[in-house]
Amino acid sequence: MNSADDNTQTRNQLRVGRLTKAHGLKGAIKLELFTDDPGRRFVPGAVFTLQVPTGTPWHGKTLELVELRWYNQHAVGFFKDVPDRTTAEGLAKAILWIESDAAEQSGEEDAWYDHQLIGLAVMREGEKIGTISRLEHMPAQDLLIVKTPAGDVMIPFVKAIVPAVDVKAGTVTITPPPGLLEELPEEPDEVESAPVPAEAVAAVTVTADEADAAATVVDDTPDDDPRV
Repeated sequence: MNSADDNTQTRNQLRVGRLTKAHGLKGAIKLELFTDDPGRRFVPGAVFTLQVPTGTPWHGKTLELVELRWYNQHAVGFFKDVPDRTTAEGLAKAILWIESDAAEQSGEEDAWYDHQLIGLAVMREGEKIGTISRLEHMPAQDLLIVKTPAGDVMIPFVKAIVPAVDVKAGTVTITPPPGLLEELPEEPDEVESAPVPAEAVAAVTVTADEADAAATVVDDTPDDDPRV
């Protein structure tokens, strides 16, 4: 385990994997791979920068791979200075980064390295709303941190919201749902009734008076009238 700079993710670093959980009792850790070439990225002696929460024992450290094995089609890594399960459990959810040439391109479709996206203009309906300042890699999804005149905005990096990335043109097109970039207007608590015209009030009053008058008419027909 070696020391690393606090700025663990720089423009010439690539995210290649995430440690998920301990495997066995000898310090092995299962990995989620973010690379299509693990045979080149995960070789004995490879050194990874760790992305972990600030204040944890592994913050600002690097991790050296001893061996990568496969168990039931799952990648499992053995690392230097991780001798037991307790130590391995302390590394769960850590993201692994490696140094790489900043000019290197991703070979995967619809996949980009961080350094390819940082600095791109973010477009909405043909207008620039900001610039990508960095990315946040979360367990569920990645987030684009967009610098706008109103401050930083987090954009989920998913196809439904970010349908187009054009690195050559230097743009990222977004189609955010309502409320993602701006606050929705507040709805009134109560709907005010429209005023009732005076003519309508008078008509209702007259009708009510007529109904009362009709109700006071006495029926003077005898009960035993044969005409009934």
